[in-house]
Amino acid sequence: MKFVDVAILTDQVVAMTRFYETVLQATAVGDEIHVEMKTEGTGLAIYSRRAAETDMGFDFSTYWGSGNFTLGFNVEDVDAEYGRLKALGVEFVATPTTYPWGARSMHFRDPDGNIVCFRSRIEPFV
Repeated sequence: MKFVDVAILTDQVVAMTRFYETVLQATAVGDEIHVEMKTEGTGLAIYSRRAAETDMGFDFSTYWGSGNFTLGFNVEDVDAEYGRLKALGVEFVATPTTYPWGARSMHFRDPDGNIVCFRSRIEPFV
């Protein structure tokens, strides 16, 4: 089995696509209904909530999760990324912080309010 992507359902596909293309420095392929972009390791899909409900035949809001997740990306230098994203006006939840499990991480929100984590490993994960 191969984990290939995470899909974000949204009412603002175009705005979310621009945001993720900018912060991930990736190119999206698709349209105003559904896009995909590849990053090293896995992909990210952005899908119109209304189109998904029509295509799949059920109301996604009935099955929303608890919101207990973040999208996580390993980056070479989290501090450099912090400076780049700060200059873009990204809304931060937490600035770069070194954690006991060997990661230096920061957290920010996408246009829908989802939390995204950029991290650099400062020591091997055990």
